[in-house]
Amino acid sequence: MAMRLFVFGCGYSATAFVDTLDPAAVAGVTTRSPGKAAAFAARGLPAYVFDGTQPGEGIPEALAETTHLLVSIAPKEEGDPVLLQYRDAVLTGMPNLAWIGYLSTVGVYGNHDGGWVDEETPVRPVSQRSVERVDAEEAWTAVAAARGVPLAVLRLSGIYGPGRNAMVNLREGKARRLVKPGQVFNRIHVADIAGALTLLASQDLGGVFNVTDDEPAPPQDVVEYAAKLAHFPVPPAIDFDSALLSPMARSFYGENKRVSNARLKSLGYTFSFPTYREALACLIGDSGR
Repeated sequence: MAMRLFVFGCGYSATAFVDTLDPAAVAGVTTRSPGKAAAFAARGLPAYVFDGTQPGEGIPEALAETTHLLVSIAPKEEGDPVLLQYRDAVLTGMPNLAWIGYLSTVGVYGNHDGGWVDEETPVRPVSQRSVERVDAEEAWTAVAAARGVPLAVLRLSGIYGPGRNAMVNLREGKARRLVKPGQVFNRIHVADIAGALTLLASQDLGGVFNVTDDEPAPPQDVVEYAAKLAHFPVPPAIDFDSALLSPMARSFYGENKRVSNARLKSLGYTFSFPTYREALACLIGDSGR
């Protein structure tokens, strides 16, 4: 049977995947915004408004035609919004369902003081948002098992790409070189999220996969590299301890780890942007518009 994809939460990452597909392969996408739904519809994509607080009109009918389900909505304290509204539909109202994909985060691993983690590393989330991600992963694992279909959990590193990158931040005067000794982050270009999804969905593969680049690096190095590449002034270094940051921004620096992508590579996946260097060279003229 030909793929019929339904996406809950068609934001930045999921849209990159949808954009690689023939619209005929898309059973539906959801967004919280009626305006964005209209924009998707103008591109020939069946679009539905769903904000997670109540069922959306027309969604059960679209799910009935769906073969591949992608979930890209952040969970809440009370649970995963999709399962809160559509658990029964996923369990009994999707006769053609063959695969479920769930976009999660490497934040579920917590802090490892710069050490390496892989998919066998036990989760030990620190932030509340990562605790909620672990709960959602477990909930979707149970639902997929009950349905007897593979579940691919994609744990994503810091997402960037067109419109969201150091080049745009430099051009807009928003780039900062925060320095916290020993701190590293992995990143992932949105095109490689789409590529990983293409591989996993096309072969109906299940499991947990870190979708992350080859080179965990200090964030200040990335900003400096982008500035020199595009001939911007290099922003001054700012000591992390004295920097004015929101609690959420500061919390990201409380998790320090290097994330392995060996499992995804073992499936034969080749990264389009294995490090930030290749990506920034392609983003050098990005204005963010």
